[in-house]
Amino acid sequence: MDVQIVNLFERPDDLLVVAGWIYREFWRDTDVHTAESLAGLLGQAVEEEEIPLSLVACVEGKAVGTVNLVENDDDARAHLRPWLAALYVEPEYRRRGVGSALVGELQRRAEAMGIGELYLGTDNPGFYERLGAVVHEQVNPEFCVMRLDVQ
Repeated sequence: MDVQIVNLFERPDDLLVVAGWIYREFWRDTDVHTAESLAGLLGQAVEEEEIPLSLVACVEGKAVGTVNLVENDDDARAHLRPWLAALYVEPEYRRRGVGSALVGELQRRAEAMGIGELYLGTDNPGFYERLGAVVHEQVNPEFCVMRLDVQ
């Protein structure tokens, strides 16, 4: 399977699709964001090597996943920056290397920006451990903050 990873701003027709994924996966049970507000935030990622950065993975021209680089993804941990945020892969494309490819491309771009480490919050640390991340803080039994070295 050939996975192409591009900037979301290069695929404006996918903006609402990606915002919908992120809303349903991470924000649906809160009153913090709507799909529309997330689309507005994603629309701020308009430069190739600047934060915020939003990437989309495509297979045969179809958007199948996304990952983002943001300054901060946790107000309680404002001193930790920047963050890998909102990694999502469509269910039928999971366990096929798409998520790993997205994280790898985000690391490559972060390195090009001179960033040495990324933080992320997850309830699935095993995936990120396989990519070299380590637990930075165990927030509760189901959720942790991890650090992922870039260089």
